Amino acid sequence: MRIIPAIDIIDGKCVRLSKGDYSTKIIYNENPLEVAKTFEAHGIEYLHLVDLDGAKSSKIINYKILEQIATQTSLQIDFGGGLKSDEDLRIAFESGANQITGGSIAVKNKEIFQKWIFQYGSGKIILGADAKDEKIAVSGWLENSDEDLIPFIQEYQNKGIQYVICTDIAKDGMLQGPSFDLYQKILSEAYDVKLIASGGISTFDELPKLAELGCEGTIIGKAIYEGRITLKQLENYIIRK
Repeated sequence: MRIIPAIDIIDGKCVRLSKGDYSTKIIYNENPLEVAKTFEAHGIEYLHLVDLDGAKSSKIINYKILEQIATQTSLQIDFGGGLKSDEDLRIAFESGANQITGGSIAVKNKEIFQKWIFQYGSGKIILGADAKDEKIAVSGWLENSDEDLIPFIQEYQNKGIQYVICTDIAKDGMLQGPSFDLYQKILSEAYDVKLIASGGISTFDELPKLAELGCEGTIIGKAIYEGRITLKQLENYIIRK
C-alpha cells in the first residue's frame, strides 16, 4: 500500500482543516516546499497536494507551489482543488503534477471529466469521491449532492477510471480512525478499483489494516503534523514493504 502524505494549501501555507471547514484552519508550516522535502528525506515517494484556495474559487490558484515541489523534489504528486477547465488541467500537468484529482467536476460536469479520462488516460486522472453519509459532497465539501457514493464510483469505472480517493468527511481531520467499514464496502462492490483511503487516519496501527482490506494507498495528513504518526514509522513501513 502506498503511503501518501497530504499538503493542503491556503494562502501559500501548509494547513489542515477539520471536516473541510475553512474556519477550523490550522497553519502547520509557512513553507510547503520545506515540508515536501522533509517527506522525501524519509523515503516518501508520493504526495497529495490540495489547492484549497482553488477549491473555493473554482480555478487553479496555487500552481506555483506545485511547480516548486515538482522541480525541487522527486515526489510523484497528485494535485487537486478547483480544477474545472481544460486550461486548469494543462497548467497542473505543465507545473509538474503526475496525476490530478477531480471531485466536484466529476459531479457537476461529467462530460468534461469523461473527456479528461479519454484525453489523458486513466492512469493520470483520479476520481475524488468525497462523501458524507454515503452521498457525494462537492465544492470543497461546502455542498452535498444527490449522488450515491458506490454507484457514482461504479459509473466512472465503466468509463475507465481506475484510481479513486475516498474521504469520509465526517472523519476528516478528526483523528478518530478511518472508515474501515465504508472502504470494505466499496472494495467489495466496486470490483478492481484502486482505492486510496483518506480521512481520519490517527495511528500507525491503522495502516496495516487498510492494506489488509485491499486499499491501494492511504493519504495521511493531520496525524503526521500532530506527531501521532512519525515520519520514521512511515520510513520503516516503506522499507519493510
